Amino acid sequence: MRGHFWHGMGRHRRHFGGFAGGFGGAMGMGGKAFLAGRRLAAGDLQLVLLALLAERPSHGYELIKALEERSGGFYSPSPGMVYPALTWLEEVGYASVAAEGTKKLYTITDTGRTYLAENREAAEAMLRQLEYIGRKMGRVREIFGGFDDDEESDLGAARRELRAALREKHGASSGEKQRVAQILREAAARIRGKS
Repeated sequence: MRGHFWHGMGRHRRHFGGFAGGFGGAMGMGGKAFLAGRRLAAGDLQLVLLALLAERPSHGYELIKALEERSGGFYSPSPGMVYPALTWLEEVGYASVAAEGTKKLYTITDTGRTYLAENREAAEAMLRQLEYIGRKMGRVREIFGGFDDDEESDLGAARRELRAALREKHGASSGEKQRVAQILREAAARIRGKS
């Protein structure tokens, strides 16, 4: 994967860029807001959380689950990322907080709605990209889930072994990635009976 993720709190950048995480480079907007790791830059996460709060007031945990569901499990921000972002939204007046026992319920404010309206295009583009990734992940699961649901079978074991081998190559050099890609192409051709 490319580059190291940077994460600094601060105001949202209007030219937030695109998503890259795991689907062959930048997708859609051409930037680096969602880099090779499975994280959004701070300003982008703040804006996405604000967009979710515009849909309904939520607890931090509910926002984490909403992002996980929209991305098909690909993007599940940690509480250590979400709660500081929510604190920032509260501090600048974009969200308000009400205590519900030991939990906090976050609600978008009128100021937050104004800010979101000014950045609506960016917010919607990021949410669309999360949903796009979710659809792609669903397709990948469908392919790897394949035609044999028996996880105890030889095929199930081979699929698990392949997934583990690919995970081990996370962060490999471009030359190593090319080598792995060639092996996968050759394997696909052999599975199809073309070699």
